[in-house]
Amino acid sequence: MVREDLRQVADRAPPLQQLTDRSDLGALIPPAPARIPSGLAGRAAAGSGTALPGAEVSGRFVTTVTAPVQAAAVPATPSTPRSCRRLTGECPSPRGAPVPGARRAPPPAGFTRSDHSGQPYRRAKRSISSAPLSVTVGEERLTGTPIGMPGLGRLGRVIDLRLLREDPERVRRSQRTRGADPGLVDALLVADEHRRSAIAAADKLRADQRALSKRVPRTSGEEREALLRQAKVLAEEVTAAEAEQSAAEQALRAAHLAVPNVVEDGVPAGGEDDSVVLETVGEPGDAGRPGGQVPDHLEIGERLAAIDVERGAKVSGARFYFLTGVGAELELALVNLAMDRARALGFTPVIAPALVKPAAMEGTGFLGAHAAEVYRVESDDLYLVGTSEVPLAAYHAEEILDLSGGPRRYAGFSACFRREAGSYGKDTRGIVRVHWFDKVEMFSFCRPEESYDEHRRLLGWEKEFLAALELPFQVVDIAGGDLGSSAARKFDCEAWFPSQRRYRELTSASNCTTFQARRLAIRYRDGDGRPQVAATLNGTLCAVARTIACLLEVHQRPDGSVRVPLALRPHLGGREILEPPTP
Repeated sequence: MVREDLRQVADRAPPLQQLTDRSDLGALIPPAPARIPSGLAGRAAAGSGTALPGAEVSGRFVTTVTAPVQAAAVPATPSTPRSCRRLTGECPSPRGAPVPGARRAPPPAGFTRSDHSGQPYRRAKRSISSAPLSVTVGEERLTGTPIGMPGLGRLGRVIDLRLLREDPERVRRSQRTRGADPGLVDALLVADEHRRSAIAAADKLRADQRALSKRVPRTSGEEREALLRQAKVLAEEVTAAEAEQSAAEQALRAAHLAVPNVVEDGVPAGGEDDSVVLETVGEPGDAGRPGGQVPDHLEIGERLAAIDVERGAKVSGARFYFLTGVGAELELALVNLAMDRARALGFTPVIAPALVKPAAMEGTGFLGAHAAEVYRVESDDLYLVGTSEVPLAAYHAEEILDLSGGPRRYAGFSACFRREAGSYGKDTRGIVRVHWFDKVEMFSFCRPEESYDEHRRLLGWEKEFLAALELPFQVVDIAGGDLGSSAARKFDCEAWFPSQRRYRELTSASNCTTFQARRLAIRYRDGDGRPQVAATLNGTLCAVARTIACLLEVHQRPDGSVRVPLALRPHLGGREILEPPTP
């Protein structure tokens, strides 16, 4: 029975923040049955979804208590039908009495209850829900965060469901390229079918209810009493069907969020070690002291009085630093060079906020597999961004853009914060891997059919910037298993670090196709004037701290000074050489 099928989905689905880390969703939804029953009390209505017995409202979420999951939370929106809210005690039943066992919950954030207790919540102000979703499985309590900007509806879109229905094998192939479970695709297909069936069943019952209500005024006597009894039964079935539709939507949402973006054809399969080097630019060198010794960037930076990690740790802890003197000047010079080049390419410069609301972080896909890397300010329910990609993507949330003149491009500067969870013991020396750094990020909104070429343009501009800094580098096509959930393809530019005798990532360019724009409701009008989902792309132009580290190592001279690349000299007052300060 679908009731049992979807209860299993609601009970066993992992939370939003962990969905992309888990591969246990493939067996959540059994094959669709031939007949789908409906009704909380066993009333049958072919084609409906499932109800969630024992539900109660808490904040903006309907909480369902079932075994083995003790509390599985799903969003309840202001658009939830009154009949569904009656089911949870949100408002009274048709006869004015709450459903037995249900309790009335306090109004959710951003809403107030009407003076008339029988009316639904009224919107008090436009707000974004950020209360976490939580599930207790056995002894483990898991937490996720709701998705979507205001007005986006009950299901934040991720991959295109039309693509899933028309070409499920392509989505399965993408999962295999990522090293992920293809069974998640089948679970999503079944959840999609269940939801569509539940909607059809609820719509049919509502249509029957409307037709019956038109007959009642034209009757009298026993016939009228019979129709009223029939109307009462039908009202209960509508209530149950709407609740089952809501449950089916939540089951679909859980299955939907488990499937990352569909990778582009040609992405290498496998993990980090399977990425493919596409080209190498420049010759790696080992400039340093006589005898083959190659000082690293920290030794050089301390000699130039440019980097102070000791006081950074004293003030803020491990993986923090001060840039002082010429180090601070280098940062400003790199940012100005990057912004000058971006502006010349048609990008609009932006100083972006480093704190964003949960919807912006979730909409860009950073609260899934990467949630552990994100800093959260719990008292204000805000997140510190790890890249200005996040505020730039959300900048046009719920908007229809004019892309008739080509892509809309922004160059965003912001501070970036990363917890570097899981990196214990890696790159502990210097400023290559830190909790805070500044960055200039390129971001583009375009039509989906333009995204392939736009991606290559972003990569080309990254290569030009590294070449202007006279850094040897290689371009790498990142393997599917190392892609973030939002990216369909990613190219990294890795620059040579002489002290480590290896290439390290300095920039990356990602094509997120329509994945982020679906979540954030960013659209454009096609040639016929119809709104369509846009594509988003991002590319690092300059991650300042790591670029400084690479510059110091590559351009160091045997006497301890550092040569300034030609392109950077105008932004450093014309200086050609950086020398240690005199004692």
